[in-house]
This record gives sequence, structure tokens and C-alpha cells, in this order.
Amino acid sequence: MNAAVVAAPPERFNIAQHLLSANRSRPDKLAFVDDSSALTFAELDDKARRMAAGLRALGVKREERVFLLMLDGTDWPVAFLGAIYAGVVPVAANTLLTADDYAYMLEHSRAQAVLVSGGLRATLKAALTKSDHEVHKVIVSHPIAPLEPNEVDFEAFVGAHAPLEKPAATHADDPAFWLYSSGSTGRPKGVVHTQANPYWSAELYGRNTLQLQESDVCFSAAKLFFAYGLGNALTFPLTVGATTLLMPERPTPDAVFKRWLGGVAGLKPTVFFGAPTGYAGMLASPNLPAREQLVLRLASSAGEALPAEIGQRFQRHFGLDIVDGIGSTEMLHIFLSNRPERVRYGTTGWPVPGYQIELRGDSGGAVADGEPGDLYIHGPSSATMYWGNRAKSQETFQGGWTKSGDKYIRNEDGSYTYAGRTDDMLKVSGIYVSPFEIEATLVQHPSVLEAAVVGIADEHGLTKPKAYVVQRPGTTVSEAELKTFIKDRLAPYKYPRSTVFVDELPKTATGKIQRFKLREGVLG
Repeated sequence: MNAAVVAAPPERFNIAQHLLSANRSRPDKLAFVDDSSALTFAELDDKARRMAAGLRALGVKREERVFLLMLDGTDWPVAFLGAIYAGVVPVAANTLLTADDYAYMLEHSRAQAVLVSGGLRATLKAALTKSDHEVHKVIVSHPIAPLEPNEVDFEAFVGAHAPLEKPAATHADDPAFWLYSSGSTGRPKGVVHTQANPYWSAELYGRNTLQLQESDVCFSAAKLFFAYGLGNALTFPLTVGATTLLMPERPTPDAVFKRWLGGVAGLKPTVFFGAPTGYAGMLASPNLPAREQLVLRLASSAGEALPAEIGQRFQRHFGLDIVDGIGSTEMLHIFLSNRPERVRYGTTGWPVPGYQIELRGDSGGAVADGEPGDLYIHGPSSATMYWGNRAKSQETFQGGWTKSGDKYIRNEDGSYTYAGRTDDMLKVSGIYVSPFEIEATLVQHPSVLEAAVVGIADEHGLTKPKAYVVQRPGTTVSEAELKTFIKDRLAPYKYPRSTVFVDELPKTATGKIQRFKLREGVLG
């Protein structure tokens, strides 16, 4: 299958209108369910268009931004789709950040209004105090304290306006929404996505690769403010008419198991979207459900490369493969992936039909199979720019190709193996070494829960691998034993010269390991 099989959206295109109108034939079916509320497709359609009318009434103009700082729940898709329907650009923010981060984002996006969950009001208030930028109105979902003069209740705001009949006459290439990249250093970058981008990712990956169906119940551990979560829990299910379970709290193993077992509205998910760290935690949990308790037919993974050992253990327990892929905020969703019918553990799979992949060396030319190269992607869902950051935009978005910042190796069967972030690659004895390869081998040891490897200069100034290891509860392993374990499985120069045992690894809000902190010696 190739991109030509999927018809391009019309030139005049509004993604919110597209997703809402696609489900008008199933008005009474559940679209979204959270812990305390549910929305049918008809209710979603009505409320989103009321939200659109309300934002227009506030004086928010087309292409102006609104800041969306909300926990996952049924109000989130109403806010997001309502803004886009009105031609307003929602800026979906990570709910795990600080007031300083939000102050920067508010000023950077020049947001005209804020949509916020009641539990996040205090952090938002601190951000507004720190920021020189003023907003017209703060719309509060499920307030847990009396409202202030510049605030209005979400439900009251939606209910006070008649549904907007016609969507903004947007172009497929017009800006639709922003996502902020979760950079490990420096300020986050505002990634601008068009009206057509989610259409392409939903059709090429959600429908054609994962083969999602109207009968599915989707549940994503990744939140809606992530590019991965936005596809999993909003654009993908709405494209095919599936139902989505939304979870406001952190995706701990027990919180995930509760949904798997039908603990919300009696609905059991048929499709689960997770990340390798989450899968590792669930497989280590004493409360892991039995295979026969679930109705899962598909498990997806992204966010970081999936170690083969985790996929194999999951398959042995549940009789179900994890379909691992890689996407990015800049490409909106997954462009390189295993398939439900074709999984090769230890690899990220094959290019998603509709996307082209190139691996380039330091000189910019293509690298041979088996050699690590910088990953470049060409596909229809690429963002247009980083807002207000010309230098970084030119570095990443290069003449139709997007530079991912990842190193990969192409295998003989056309699949691709992750070799680490470009900045994380080690050169040991003059040879490039992937820290991920060493980490993936370490976690095969029965006593290792998680591992991270960085390069540390020895007394001669030469780079050597150093490992940080989290042990499984109730087990112990020595440094010497792990060195022998690695040497038996990898080339001799790849073994960690030293190992530090830690309780946990430093991670970003998205769950990715912050190797720069390990290089700085934060944990010894």
C-alpha cells in the first residue's frame, strides 16, 4: 500500500469538521468515556461546536492561539476540536511541567485564552503571575474552588452558546494546532501542525497499518497532549468511529490494569497504546492480570525503542505481540513500525506506507546497510516549523525531509534497528557504539529492570561505556556478573567499564531517560 491509495484531503479542509461529520451516522454510540462522564458522538459534535461559538464570542480570532492545559477527560476533545472548528489554534500543553514552563509557553504562543483543568489552576495562576502576557479569559474544567473574575466554568461556557453551524473555511495547509517538543535541554519548541497532518497520520497508520475498526475500544497510556497520545486517543478512533477510554491520572501499572479489566463503565479496551517503560513496569507488577481476563487484540508501543526482551515476555504472557514503532512530535505520529502481522523484535520495523526513510552519514550521503546513520523522514504529516525559531526550523525541516535526531541501522530485510539518539552515540576504540544495544542486552538479565548507558571519559580522556542499572525487586546482581553477561553477548569493546546501581533513572515528563544528567554525574 502506498500514499496514493489514500486520497488527499480537499484543498479547503477543517480536521475538526472532518472528524465530527465522519461520525454523524452513529450519534448514540459512545465516543469518549472517562472516570466520571461519557460523550456520545452526537454530544461531542454539539459541544465542540458550542465551544467554537464561545471562543468566537470571546473575540478570539482565526489563527490566534488558545492554551489547552487539561488532564485527559471528556472535556479535552471538546476543547481541542471546538477550537479548531472555529479556526482557532489550540496549543496542547504537557500537564506535568512547571509554572515557569507555562509562563514561557503563554508568552511564546501569545495565547488569547486558557482552557484548564481545576486541579491545575494553581500552577496556571502562578504562570500567569510570572508572565507579562495577559489572556482574555480562563475557562475551567471541573473547578474545585470558587471561580475568580477572569474565570468561567467550562460546562457553563459551552452551554451558553448555540452550536456554530459552519466551520472556519480553513485550508489543508493552514495551522491547526501546536504541540511543544519535550527537549532535554533548552526551552521547548512550538511545533506547528496543519489541518491535514492528523488526517494523514490517522489514515496511513491508524487505519491502514494498525487496522483499527469501529468495534474497537481504544485506551492510551500516553496522554492527549503527546503527539503519540493525540493520535491514539483522538484522531485515530474518531477516524474509524471507535470508542476511547480516557484516564486523567498517571499511567501506573495498577491504573492501567483497572481499565484493562473493565473498571470504567464496564468497557474493556481491545487496543492498548503504551511505551516500553510502562510495559516493563507492568510485567514486573505482582498484579499483572492473566491472559484470559483481557480482550486486547492489539498492543502498540512508541516513545522509545522497545527492548526485544520486553516484547517477548509480553507475548509469552498474553499471547499477543507488541507492535513497536517510532514517531516524533515533528512528524505527528509513527512513520517506521512493525505490523500486527509482521513483528521482528529488536527492530522498529519497516517504513509505514506513505513515508520514505533515508539514513545519512556525516557527509550527508547514504550509508550502507548495517552501518549507523542519521534518520531522515519524508512524509505528508510533517510539521511546518518551530514557531519563532528559524535556525532550529532550518536544521530540522530540510527541503521536504525531516531530520529526526535518531541514529538507525538498516537491516538486510529492510527493517530498521534503533542505535540511539545522535547526541547519545558513543565512539569507543574508534568505533560507533549504540548505548541502546548495550541497554537492550542488560535488560535481558533476569535481575535487571531498567538500564541506561552513557559515555564517560577515562583517565586518558578516552570514551568508555558506563551503565546505570535498576534491579528488579527482590533480586541482586553484581557488577562483575553483568560485565560477563555483556561480554558473552556483544563485542568485547562494548561492555560497560563501570556500573552504578540506582533506585530509579532520571526521566523527562514523557518517560524518556535523561542521559545528559547521567553524563553530568548526577547519580554518581
